[in-house]
Amino acid sequence: MAPAHPAQHPHIVVHAPALDGSRRVTADAENLGVASHLDDVVELLRLADLDQVEVEESDIVEWQGGGPDEWPGLSEHHER
Repeated sequence: MAPAHPAQHPHIVVHAPALDGSRRVTADAENLGVASHLDDVVELLRLADLDQVEVEESDIVEWQGGGPDEWPGLSEHHER
């Protein structure tokens, strides 16, 4: 039997990289923290009790400014 009210997942956004390559992570309007690597995103979601989310493949995770493999450092922003 299906639950009367299916669990709603927040819209998770991994924002575009900052100059140092870190990315802010939010769930709806809540700031979850700053990630420097994919593992950090996973940990931030775990701490927010969202660890059931498949970070790299879920439709509720929006990757802005590049996908889960995009973590440019400061030097990559200044290459010519």
